[in-house]
Amino acid sequence: MSNAVAVTDATFEQEVEKHDGLAVVDFWATWCGPCRIISPILDQLSVEYEGRVKISKMDVDANIKTASRFNVRSIPMLLFFKNGKVVDQIIGAVPKAMIQSKFEQHAPAARSAERGAQSVERGA
Repeated sequence: MSNAVAVTDATFEQEVEKHDGLAVVDFWATWCGPCRIISPILDQLSVEYEGRVKISKMDVDANIKTASRFNVRSIPMLLFFKNGKVVDQIIGAVPKAMIQSKFEQHAPAARSAERGAQSVERGA
């Protein structure tokens, strides 16, 4: 199961750059072994972070214009967009924990605020 959305040169602006909040784009290709390693990780994270992070996948072979625009020279490459601007990147196949830490850095859990409110209610 995955909530990741395939994006193209034609849909990139609408799906990623106009997205309100954190959007992560996985630049990949079918022939890329490391891309196949992180793909299931991103699928898991797309479910775990549903509503907090929008994950998109872009095939660099089919979408040369956007890949060139963002200077994608090595894949897999994850670009992190916040309100339309690139704020971070990861290049290469990395462990889930590293990707997840970037998600937390750029889209902190609302649960942290909820826990703080619950502590106050309990008098902690």
